[in-house]
Amino acid sequence: MNPGRREMIRLMLGAAGGAAVLGGCKRYLRRSRARVVVVGGGYGGAACAKYLKQLEPALQVTLVEPKKRFVTCPFSNAAMAGLVPYKSLIRTYGFLKKDYGIDIVHARADRIDADKKTLLLENGVRLAYDRLVVSPGISMLWNESPDGYDMEAAEIMPHAWTGGPQTRILGQKLRNMSNGGVVVISVPPAPFRCPPGPYERASLMAYYLKTHKPRSKVLILNANTHFSKEDLFMEAWQELYADMIEYLPITNGGLVTAVTPARGLVHTDAGQIHADVANIIPSQVAGALARDNGLTDESGWCPVDHQTFESTLVPDVHVIGDSCLAGAMPKSASSANSQAKACSLALVSLLYNEDPVAPVYHNTCYSLAAPDYGFSINGMYRYHDRRITLIQKAGGLSPLKASREFRRREARYAHDWYDSINMDTFGGNATVTWPSADSE
Repeated sequence: MNPGRREMIRLMLGAAGGAAVLGGCKRYLRRSRARVVVVGGGYGGAACAKYLKQLEPALQVTLVEPKKRFVTCPFSNAAMAGLVPYKSLIRTYGFLKKDYGIDIVHARADRIDADKKTLLLENGVRLAYDRLVVSPGISMLWNESPDGYDMEAAEIMPHAWTGGPQTRILGQKLRNMSNGGVVVISVPPAPFRCPPGPYERASLMAYYLKTHKPRSKVLILNANTHFSKEDLFMEAWQELYADMIEYLPITNGGLVTAVTPARGLVHTDAGQIHADVANIIPSQVAGALARDNGLTDESGWCPVDHQTFESTLVPDVHVIGDSCLAGAMPKSASSANSQAKACSLALVSLLYNEDPVAPVYHNTCYSLAAPDYGFSINGMYRYHDRRITLIQKAGGLSPLKASREFRRREARYAHDWYDSINMDTFGGNATVTWPSADSE
């Protein structure tokens, strides 16, 4: 194997995982004209398409994504709170075509014909594949959890849990709310996209309100007993927003059972609450393409082989990102990016009828409690006993009781992480100029 490819694989999986894959890579000296179609242009699909072409430039790789612009969920909370411009969340796909020769098809995928190994697009075009990768994100369980929450209700009580207009709607409602109003955030039962996201959102909403509408309150209603980075968020709230944020877990009546959008009412186990601004994050399942094509089980998510991400239900189809059940890995942008790299390695191996290697996976998640107050969680995972499992003591959380300078540094690292994952996934159009956290 040539040194350039060896270094590329080492960088893909990190030093810990790079050594594990080198022994099985002599196949990459050959060339293949195999056809791989990737559906979904987010952190999973776009990265997978890119790394497939890096691993084997002769592959015919087609990326299917209906939208010409991708709006990121990471840092959407900061945009909602007015800390960064909305336009800084936008990515495009030009570099994937220009620099890697990936065919970009802007159309919606409709149906998978596993017997004929074709993907039917809504415009009638059929794409043949040898292997198909789908990264379709999430779907909302409309009018189920909570009752009365449908697409129309989301215009009144936005979820803002997918990138795009919903973030603007929620931000505008926050700005229009009178001083002294109550913001209600409803957190769905796990699993859902970005487990720490609702609590970062509550923090940055509180920051905005403390600055502009200081008599206002934020009420978090949680359908779970505990949450990611709980101690760190609680410490931050006590330090920054002691009289502004109230938190009710499911054990204290925090389960939202129904909403009445026209009246601004949120119905909970603890009673009825009137919200001046309601951010209702509904329960979630795998994206529509996965659900409509037999890739999901009774959980609503996609079971996969944890080494290759091939569906256990439909042959020659791989599922990565939020839609898949990936063992101990959370549903996050970082997880999707890591799974994309592992899947691309495994897929090339399978195309050559060779055994895939067992890579190391990772997840990194930064949260902002204020522009100059950040903390993080990091996890490393491995394929063990046919499952993705957490490597104990290989990651960890930011420490409690850290200095404000430490928190300021982590806030800066959050911006750096965001620029890095966007550069890795979307290329040279990813970097933006950030406002200084120290100047806020």
